Amino acid sequence: MPNDPILHLLGLAKKAGRLEIGEEPVGGACRARQARLILLAADAAPNTRRRAAHFGEAGGVLWLETPFTKGELGFILGRSSCAMLALTDAGFGAAVVEKLAARDPDRYGPAARQLRDKADRVLQRQKEQRQHEKNLRQGKRKPWAPPPPKEEMPPHQGGKAVKHGPGGRRLTGKLRKP
Repeated sequence: MPNDPILHLLGLAKKAGRLEIGEEPVGGACRARQARLILLAADAAPNTRRRAAHFGEAGGVLWLETPFTKGELGFILGRSSCAMLALTDAGFGAAVVEKLAARDPDRYGPAARQLRDKADRVLQRQKEQRQHEKNLRQGKRKPWAPPPPKEEMPPHQGGKAVKHGPGGRRLTGKLRKP
């Protein structure tokens, strides 16, 4: 299984520094809102599954069980075994889940669509940020535009008006006609 494209992507993510391996680093990445996807080994213990679900819920992160064992995941990551890992890059997460969805569309298809949408939004924000920084370097500013005209409101016809006094409490009273 070392030639598996999913495991290859996980190895690339590790080299890129976009992978947290083990329960404690995964929990820290989730609490810091840096994790984008949590992956579990197929033979992970029930307590590990419970913790992954808790991390996912606490950090708003999707967690999935992979078809790989702890030994297979550990081998590709240079460890003896690995039960839980988190990808901190949305693009890597989307690519991994898309490859999983190609194998088992019923199980991983919805997750692949969800992560692809998220990765596309992240990419769009990065492009906008780069363009903004380029504009700042070049001294570009938005052109000045006059504010839109205020709409004329009809005069008030004797109803109760609500005013806010000191401390934000409401003051009510009849308005006088001019």
